[in-house]
Order: sequence, then structure tokens, then C-alpha cells
Amino acid sequence: MSKVFQPLELFIGLRYTRARRQGRFISFISLASMAGIAIGVLVLVTVLSVMSGFESAFRDRILGMLAHVTVSQANAIVENWEPLQKELPNFTYVKAVSPFIEKPVMLNKDDEARGVSLEAVIPELEGQVSDAFKHVVAGDMNALKAGSFAIGIGQTLADEMKLKIGDSVTLLSPSEDMLEATELPVLQRFTVKAIFRVDMQVYDSSFAYANLNDVQETLKLGNSITGFRVRVTDPSRAPAVAKDIFKRLSPQYPQLWVSDWTHQQNNFFKAIQIQKTVMFIILLLIIAVAAFNLVSTLVMVVSEKEADIAILRTLGLSPRRIMGIFMVQGTLIGVIGTAIGVVSGLLIASNIHIIVPWLERLFDTNFINPKTYYVSELQSQINAGDVIVIAFSALLMAIIATLYPAWRASRVQPAEALRYE
Repeated sequence: MSKVFQPLELFIGLRYTRARRQGRFISFISLASMAGIAIGVLVLVTVLSVMSGFESAFRDRILGMLAHVTVSQANAIVENWEPLQKELPNFTYVKAVSPFIEKPVMLNKDDEARGVSLEAVIPELEGQVSDAFKHVVAGDMNALKAGSFAIGIGQTLADEMKLKIGDSVTLLSPSEDMLEATELPVLQRFTVKAIFRVDMQVYDSSFAYANLNDVQETLKLGNSITGFRVRVTDPSRAPAVAKDIFKRLSPQYPQLWVSDWTHQQNNFFKAIQIQKTVMFIILLLIIAVAAFNLVSTLVMVVSEKEADIAILRTLGLSPRRIMGIFMVQGTLIGVIGTAIGVVSGLLIASNIHIIVPWLERLFDTNFINPKTYYVSELQSQINAGDVIVIAFSALLMAIIATLYPAWRASRVQPAEALRYE
């Protein structure tokens, strides 16, 4: 005589899960619940992966243009800055240091004028801390040599002012004594030697680069600068590096001011994290709806199997083991739905760079506007922690959904159930 598959609760629970002719409707409801869980998990895995990819791409793009650490003084003027420049590279994790001057100016050509943020730099040093020098579409940023009065501008600014390589623009900056005296604003002609495009509207339309010495001469700044841009080996270490710089150098430079990228963009990245959390909660409700469909499914199963339950009780099965039978059935639906959803979600998230361009061509549209979102294409980044949390949450809700029907099954009284059999 062959032995019954053990444990008995698992054996009977699996038997009840299989479709039978008289239970096709219940089986259909079970499949619907399983499909709902699978779709919810699929959507949640895909959306969170895309949001993580967007956040990562956005952070890389922003950090490519921002200084990881900015060192200046309280009045944003650093004089005799060469000694400080020599000390900064000695700090741990500091990769490159570039002195800069930041000044709002006007650029004018014929009847076109635009306000821009002028970045005065030493090209060979700035190229080590800013990605603008890596996204040149015309000309050469290294042509911004001292005495050349050359300028590099963004692609959008060049298009708006109809500028190309070799054209001249007039730089206009008000004199600091202009309001107190009758001095005229500073005027200087610069030649466009480079055009860059980083697909970030704020930089492509309102930033311009020139040589540090040329701007000092034009604006009569002497040997002073605004401060230093510092790039570190790992952006996540920027706050620690900033604290270390301030702690060690503030006694020597009483007016020292040090900031890092987490202060400059902290609110924006917090907003992205909040959006991701809210999206997780909203999409988790989809899984919850599908999971709690199991309640109605299992209640119908319990009603159909009351006679079977009564017989099992008379054969000696305890209420706890009866409860286990129906928990097996509901949990199995949750496990299969979650597994299908996770696998499908990972497949879609891994191929999002293929799927999205195909959909854009199919519907003749662009899902991502680089002028708005700073990135030109959707990317995904699969986070193992997110996937585990999603799978665990789906399974937990499926198990919770089985508790009431399973408890109800355990309360079936054999005498009452078999009275009319």
C-alpha cells in the first residue's frame, strides 16, 4: 500500500488547487487572482526599476556638471588663492581641483541679447571636474587660452543667438561702481571657440565658459577668484570630504566656506525619493486588490468543500490542520503569481532600452523630453532590495488574505455539514 504524500495539509491543499469539472468557476477566480498578483508585481518591479534608473542617470548627469565640493570664502571672493589650491589635492578622496569665477553677464550679438552665467576657468583643470568639456559638439574647449578672449557656449544658447564657431559676441557686465558713479558697464568682445551640449536646458541655454585670466582682466578682478570646484573619487563621500576640508583649513582661513552637492540638490533628490515611495504604495494597492480576491475564492472553496472538511474532522484532523489545508491553497496562488510577476518584471526592466524606443517609433512620440527631465532616454536599474521587498509584500498579503477563509474552514462543525448529505 502506497503512502500518502506528507505533510497531509500540503497534499490535500494541492489537490484542491487543481481544477475539477464542477469547480471550474472557482478555478477561474483563482487564476484571475493569480494573474492580478502577477500583473501587480510586474508593474511594480518595472516602475521602480525605471525610477531607480532615472534617478541614477539624473544624479550622474547633475554630478557631471556640479562640483562635488565647492570651496570659497564668506564673501565669495578668494584672493591669493594659489596656496589653497596646493593644499586641497592633499585631502583623501580628492581627485581634481579647479579654480573658477562665476559671474552673471549679458552676451550680445546684433539685436540678440541673453543673460548667462559666465564660468571663468582654467580649461585643463576644469575638464577634470566638469562634464561640459566632454560634450563638445563643435570647436574645442581647450581653445579657451589666456589672451585669446575665446568663449564656449551651450547648444541651445548658440541656436537662440544664431551663433557658430568663429562668431563674435560682446560680453556686457555692469561695473561695481556703476551705481555710485557715472562709470559705463564693462564691454569686451569674445570669439565663440566651442559649443557644448549636455542635454540639460539650464546649462545648454544659460552657461558660458571663458579663460580665467581673460575674465579677471575684463572685469578688473585682479588675482581674485570665486572659489574652487573639487571632484572626489566617490560622490557619496563628498559630505565627509567637505567636513574634513573645513575642519582642517578653517583655522588658517577664518572666512572659509565649504559646501557639497548634497546641500545644493538635496531637496530635489528628496523629492524623487518621495515620488518613488508614493508610487510604491499606490502600485502595492494593485497587488492588495488581487491578493484579497483570494478571500472570496477561498470562501467559495470552503463552502463547496464543507462535506469534505466534515469527513476529515471525523477522521481525526484537528482544526489547525484543516486551517493549514486552505492556507496552502491560497499561499500557492500567491507564490505562483509573485514568481510570474517577478520574472516578467525583471525581463521587461532589463530590456527597457529596447522596448521604449520601439514604442516611441510605433506611436510616433517621445516619452522623455530632455529639456524637462535632463535625460534623453529611459533607463532602468534593477535594485535587488526593491525586488525582494516587492516579492515579500505580495506573498505576505496573499498569506494574510487566506487567514479568514482558512479560519472559517476550521470552524466547520461535522454534524451540521453532514446533516443533509
